Amino acid sequence: MIKFENVSKSFGSIVALSNVSFEINDGEFVFLTGPSGAGKTTILKMILREYLPDTGKVFFDKEDITQIKEKDVPLLRQKIGIVFQDFKVLPERTVAENVEVALAVTGVEEGEWEKRVDHVLKLVNLSKRANLFPSQLSGGELQRVSLARALVVNPKLILADEPTGNLDWDTAAGIMELLEKINKEGKTIIMATHHQGLIKHSKHRSVELKEGKI
Repeated sequence: MIKFENVSKSFGSIVALSNVSFEINDGEFVFLTGPSGAGKTTILKMILREYLPDTGKVFFDKEDITQIKEKDVPLLRQKIGIVFQDFKVLPERTVAENVEVALAVTGVEEGEWEKRVDHVLKLVNLSKRANLFPSQLSGGELQRVSLARALVVNPKLILADEPTGNLDWDTAAGIMELLEKINKEGKTIIMATHHQGLIKHSKHRSVELKEGKI
């Protein structure tokens, strides 16, 4: 599904990635690991086409996404769900409305919204919280809202950028269980993390980065 071919990227004098090559198969769950500044987020942003490599190629479903036109980038992003460390929920909207935002942005017909939102909130065990506001939720619940929002567009790929970084161990383990469940349903997951406890507890493959190299 995802393939990096000799990818390098620098920001001024800082080398973020240096001749990086790896492949992630459809349906895999893969950790991107390494210390802060190792290049994990740069890789995720390249998959989203937020960054272009200086050299090399990035493939999504066998298509070199470094070559697609700007007008086609939104279509690429519709195939990807994103879960952030800091949740990025809208404080003035309810749980259900936060999830609906993703449907509005991707142009899903409004007639489908209620069914899709109900389905994903049930999946992440937030059905009873649908009409609450973010200020009324715990950190773990906020992260589940973020996960529901990523899932509601029915993406092929989920990118999780340090999704357990602000959570205690038990809550983090709960989020991991949800991600495992979603992976078993066929979603490809790439999770950037430096949480060694979670990595050791799991049996998934890790791509370890250090100073921009694998």
